[in-house]
Amino acid sequence: MRKTAIALAMTSLLSSSAFAALDLEELRLPKATQAMPDVVNRYQALVDSLDDKYRQQKDELIMTQMVAHQGERLWQQAVRDVQSGGQDDRSLYWSRLAMKKTLKESKPAFNMADWQRSILLKAVEKSSRGFSDIHFDDDSQIRILLTGFDPFFLDRNIDQSNPSGLTALALDGYKFSVDGKKAQIETVMIPVRFADFDQGIIESLLTPVYRENSVNAIFTVSMGRDDFDLERFPGRNRSAAAPDNLNVLTGATAQSPQAPMFDGKPLYGPEFVEFSLPVGAMQSVKGKWKINDNHTVTTLSRGEFDASSLSELQNTTQVNGSVNGSGGGYLSNEISYRAVLLGQRFNSGIKVGHIHTPRVKAYEAETEMAIVDQVKEMVKAAATRL
Repeated sequence: MRKTAIALAMTSLLSSSAFAALDLEELRLPKATQAMPDVVNRYQALVDSLDDKYRQQKDELIMTQMVAHQGERLWQQAVRDVQSGGQDDRSLYWSRLAMKKTLKESKPAFNMADWQRSILLKAVEKSSRGFSDIHFDDDSQIRILLTGFDPFFLDRNIDQSNPSGLTALALDGYKFSVDGKKAQIETVMIPVRFADFDQGIIESLLTPVYRENSVNAIFTVSMGRDDFDLERFPGRNRSAAAPDNLNVLTGATAQSPQAPMFDGKPLYGPEFVEFSLPVGAMQSVKGKWKINDNHTVTTLSRGEFDASSLSELQNTTQVNGSVNGSGGGYLSNEISYRAVLLGQRFNSGIKVGHIHTPRVKAYEAETEMAIVDQVKEMVKAAATRL
């Protein structure tokens, strides 16, 4: 009798260890499904396929490869949908979360340790964001990498879209000609989570790019203000008292800015760096919105002002003096700062800069496609000067 009780206890322990707690992003899925079922369930067949294979596969290596493949299929399907007339970035976001929920809640074919599940979750994250799908043609002479962001502030609008994410899906693999040269754009999607930035997601993505000098330009894109802003002087510190998609608050404020982390330590670098894409060419593009060359920054010592040059900023700010870069004090500013800083450390000649798009409330298909079109023309204009 005692052996039976012990056996039942062990079975219960193993069964409970087969599952993992959902995070806040995944916990929003029921609300999102209720609000926009067609958007959330658009790629349900891919999620169900992952579930079936996950429950049956007993080989750990094959399972990891399978999960990565399903994530890449999700990315590629979202790209195809947008490029064949779809106008929505949100299905990719919610389907990725559904895949992660499946990996946490479905019972795999063998008793899985937490570290094994972590590998699978990272595999589906990376592949469904396009990180495994950056492939330039051998004859591409001008190569451009562009990043977009997930939807964010979802507790304000559960149906929020992000024009930068739609831009990334619309332009992935896009090819065009520049003075007889073949140009190509490849794209990826970035999470709106402080922890991913602190753990080096941007450095991991861009280190091989800088080391191998494999592109001519890097465009980071996010949703911003009323018009387009080319963010001239990204700042080092976080200062926005705004949560990420896990509702994490860093504690940074305008009165007490904080440096982000990298490799377990505060990110080391100058207070400001500078946009290096061809501003004039980009501003020559005609469209619905103005394209501003934004020089506005904020420092602890001077408050808000328009900086005339990087040397002015280097001469007038104090240590830890940056509050807002031109791109603000949130992850939009930070992705640009990290991208430029890393390029400096590699002594790279790759041009880098951040585009803030006009903002949308919730989801505005026609407006967002107009934003995509204007970004595309800005990138093409910049390519003539690379």
